[in-house]
Amino acid sequence: MRSSFSRDRSVTEHRFERGTIRRVVAYARRYRAWLVTFVLLVLADAAVGAAVPLVYRSIIDDGIGDGRRGLVVALALVLAGLAVVAATINLTTRWYSARIGEQLIYDLRTEVFDHVQRMPIGFFSKAQTGALVTRLNSDVQGAQQAFTSVLSNVVGNIAVVATTLGAMFVLSWRLTLLSLVLLPLFVLPARWVGVRLAALTRERYRLNGEMGQMMTERFNVSGALVVKLFGRPDDESADFAGRAARVRDTGVTQALYGTFFMTALALLASLATAAVYGFGGLLTLDGGLAVGTLVALTAYLNRLYGPLTALSNVQVDVMTTLVSFERVLEVLDLEPMIVDAAEPQPLPEGPVSVTFDGVRFRYPSAAEVSIASLEGVAVLDDRIPDTVLHGIDLHVEPGRTLALVGPSGAGKSTIAGLVSRLYDPQDGAVRIAGVDLRDTSLAEVSRAVGVVSQDVHLFHDTLATNLRYAKPDATDAELEAALRDAQIWDVVDRLPEGIHTVVGDRGHRLSGGEKQRIAIARLLLKDPGVVVLDEATAHLDATAEVAVQEALARVLEGRTSIVIAHRLSTIRDADEIAVIDAGRVVERGSHRDLVALDGLYAQLVRTQFGDGDRGEPCRPCEPCEPCEDVTLERIPVIEDPDDPEAAPAGREGDAALAVTGSPPEAP
Repeated sequence: MRSSFSRDRSVTEHRFERGTIRRVVAYARRYRAWLVTFVLLVLADAAVGAAVPLVYRSIIDDGIGDGRRGLVVALALVLAGLAVVAATINLTTRWYSARIGEQLIYDLRTEVFDHVQRMPIGFFSKAQTGALVTRLNSDVQGAQQAFTSVLSNVVGNIAVVATTLGAMFVLSWRLTLLSLVLLPLFVLPARWVGVRLAALTRERYRLNGEMGQMMTERFNVSGALVVKLFGRPDDESADFAGRAARVRDTGVTQALYGTFFMTALALLASLATAAVYGFGGLLTLDGGLAVGTLVALTAYLNRLYGPLTALSNVQVDVMTTLVSFERVLEVLDLEPMIVDAAEPQPLPEGPVSVTFDGVRFRYPSAAEVSIASLEGVAVLDDRIPDTVLHGIDLHVEPGRTLALVGPSGAGKSTIAGLVSRLYDPQDGAVRIAGVDLRDTSLAEVSRAVGVVSQDVHLFHDTLATNLRYAKPDATDAELEAALRDAQIWDVVDRLPEGIHTVVGDRGHRLSGGEKQRIAIARLLLKDPGVVVLDEATAHLDATAEVAVQEALARVLEGRTSIVIAHRLSTIRDADEIAVIDAGRVVERGSHRDLVALDGLYAQLVRTQFGDGDRGEPCRPCEPCEPCEDVTLERIPVIEDPDDPEAAPAGREGDAALAVTGSPPEAP
């Protein structure tokens, strides 16, 4: 009963979305057989409880009063039988309650988890992780109470009050009215304490949330490193102690309020019992009431005030569970932006072509992929983001390598994300083997495309488990082969437990270069036909980069590859290089050809290597004999009608350059 008074009463003023109650009832239909049995058991428990005082009355008035020993023994046995029946009913009711509640928690959690897994990556970039986890934990548990504790309390308390008042009116209507007159003495303190406990509960939830957030930030490797590097452990401990002290003080106050209420309730019940005994005793002395009847009435009195007090707060309990249900349902109602085709076309295995055909793309707004409560805001931002890709046309033949270069923010990683179908373009199409990715399934795209990014994520598990994420049925021998091909087996073999070593949070037991090679090994196990490397060597030193480049050479062999790199030395041997600027393809060709153009690529080369590329001629070629056959093709830059200012930065005119010939090797 005390749980009723720790709820936030503001929920009673909450306006639910239309259809919420109907959908809750729809969930109830899944367990209707169990729920019917559960309700019948609750009613049976109320009936058994109501019969006990009547047996007391018969023992005193009919057995003891008339000196009938046999009746006293028989009725005592009846009491014992009722106790056994009540215990059996309680155990069975508890089993059904747990079965219904835990099954609902299981169903909701798996449904929400499965649904969230299918949300676009933009959803995760906007939603607060803690808020999302709360939906799977606290809100799901709150929702299940609608079918267990709230249902049990409402049905049980109504049954107890109805049977108790009915029996009391039959036994003595005057004492029954006296009992009801005293009811406000129970309800009013309950409401007074409830308001204060609600405020304390909100405060404690807030403080616990802040303390939990602090622990989450400080206990991961990155947070702990910052604390140690800045020498602040003592300050952090003092800050945490202060937060924990506020939680402690709030808990003590909560406990005092709860104890005060329960003590007051017990005191008022004793006073009410004394009043009934006093008034009833006088009636008994006057011959208007039998002794057994008086005892039965006081027994009923102990069954009356608790359920009546709980029913006075039933609105808060019901609304609280509905709020939890609604918070779960709003996550389930958020439709994924990326869905499988009704009849998905299969993608062929092995190296396949990749084509971008007039692709225009903007990232989704918050209103399209998220909900306000998961972002911690009152209203979602519904402003439409700017277009980031403007008419991208690219084609990679099977087994060949396309490199994407350009300034930061030009749209290279966005192009890579479209290949793995993290998003769908607003216009145009991305095709693999001629199949529009919107006409196939996410599973097919995942099978065909493998990605290694600059930020490798490893789960806090063994190395073998992380590798088998790509191929669950891989044998240890296959894992070793992939690790050898990724140039990382020697490192793994020296680990304490080899491939069964736990790599730590986000793989922090490994260096950056080691994690990159583990990611490459994972990609080799997956064996995709298309490989996307998104800055895979961006954060590595020279030694680690050499090792990773050797591993990447094994990955790219015989596969269609799209490589994004800022280090131009890593992509000079690509079959084709596309220069991306401001969301447009502005130059295309080989390394030597693009240097000869003296365009953006040549500027990037000079920025990284000065006038020479580590001993090789990288400055713009003079029009010497080996390059006389090179012809330059102008690629018209089509202005975006929605964004007339979005022309490629740093260039004049309305065209970009591309090489359409293949010059001989420079002498």
